[in-house]
Amino acid sequence: MVPLLLVPLIVLILFGAGFAVKALWWIAVLALILWLLGFVVRPQGRTSRWYRW
Repeated sequence: MVPLLLVPLIVLILFGAGFAVKALWWIAVLALILWLLGFVVRPQGRTSRWYRW
């Protein structure tokens, strides 16, 4: 009975992990695009950077 319940549990865990990893990849791609846009789009006025470091 335990192996019968263990297999669907493992499948659900792997499915959830796969979805989370795919979502994190999309978030990382979006962050990279925003970071690169920060170098292209400059604030008006001085030649300052969009970040403060």
